[in-house]
Amino acid sequence: MSYPFKPDPRLDLVLERVLDAPRELLWRAMTTPEHVRQWFTPKPWLITDCEIDLRPGGLFRTRMQSPDGKEVSDRHCCYLEIAPNERLVWTDALLSGYRPSGEPFITAVIALTPEGRGTRYTATAIHRDEATRDNHEEMGFFDGWGTVADQLAEYVKTM
Repeated sequence: MSYPFKPDPRLDLVLERVLDAPRELLWRAMTTPEHVRQWFTPKPWLITDCEIDLRPGGLFRTRMQSPDGKEVSDRHCCYLEIAPNERLVWTDALLSGYRPSGEPFITAVIALTPEGRGTRYTATAIHRDEATRDNHEEMGFFDGWGTVADQLAEYVKTM
């Protein structure tokens, strides 16, 4: 599988890890609501609800809760591309059915590539401008998305 595009370092943030898991298992953990709830936000934060309609134009929705019990995010996204066991692309610029959203922030590309006995996990956050990219980096993209990738790798060992 070739990577779907060349990220622009001025606009995009990229996190890569080699995870000790087969990509088919990672895919299932990334595309099944009961699994997504277990790893998709850095602990002690929680995903309290997840809805997935796994098809182009379908809904990807997560609801997050802070450690003190406050619901802080109910993120609605739209799947753009689904290549089973290879690539998942979603954006918050669109709602399900390709309806424009009010507050777009990113488009995410998650690529899974076999590497040795594991899988290269490449997460790219695509931003509309440098200010949005810089803001996302300052918010802790690398720590947050890195923690989530580590949690994913640990979680699939329990599946």
